[in-house]
Amino acid sequence: MRKRRPRQDTLLFRDSPVPRYAQLSTLLRGRIERGEWPAGTQIPTLEALVETFGVARVTARQAIALLAREGLVRAERGRGTFVTGSASSRGRLRLATTLTALADLYRDDAPKLTLVDEASAMPRLAAEDGTPAPRYRYLRRVHSRGGEAYCAISIFLDERVFRMAPARFRRHTVIPVLLDLPGIRIARAWQTLAIGAADVEVARLIGMPVNAPVALVRRVCVDASGTVIYLGEITYRGDYIHLEMDLKP
Repeated sequence: MRKRRPRQDTLLFRDSPVPRYAQLSTLLRGRIERGEWPAGTQIPTLEALVETFGVARVTARQAIALLAREGLVRAERGRGTFVTGSASSRGRLRLATTLTALADLYRDDAPKLTLVDEASAMPRLAAEDGTPAPRYRYLRRVHSRGGEAYCAISIFLDERVFRMAPARFRRHTVIPVLLDLPGIRIARAWQTLAIGAADVEVARLIGMPVNAPVALVRRVCVDASGTVIYLGEITYRGDYIHLEMDLKP
């Protein structure tokens, strides 16, 4: 009996909770953003995508429709689908690797901030983070540029620090304000970055598909007494982050 050959799509897109059309759109989007398909390029037909990636025709159609909604491609009746060039205009956020560089980034290019929630809440801190403050002010915000949301952030700020400049903390990004406050000295600061997938809440806030790739950044600032005065838990769009690190010889 002849053994049945496995479908190519099950080999290429298996073991993932992300819908196949979203995975395919990510592959195609990458070609546009890397310049492999510059503005004006006619992208492959649905039949060609089906043959190349081994997906169903409806999957290829959904992937192209998603790129069209993002403004990356445009269908022209009787001619085909073409790259619009919008990908090159999308900004990228350079993820700074020092606290001063991070503050300068936001001073030079302040994003639009949308306050989603504000309350009193305690963060989840590990023992190695430092000593918790007695109380924290919690701010949940969305940052955007050019009308496009690129991150959702949960901020936990020592209540005593927050009360030094509440209006500024609500209206501006936290790190520059924190560094500018008299009497506040940050003795240690660090951040970690991990790759994850957008959950339902983040997908709604940022406007992206559920399970789409995201960068998860956890940022901690500790004062001279060892107290954690700032904790930021940020979820960035995966296509918005640009990380550069100097490699010392």
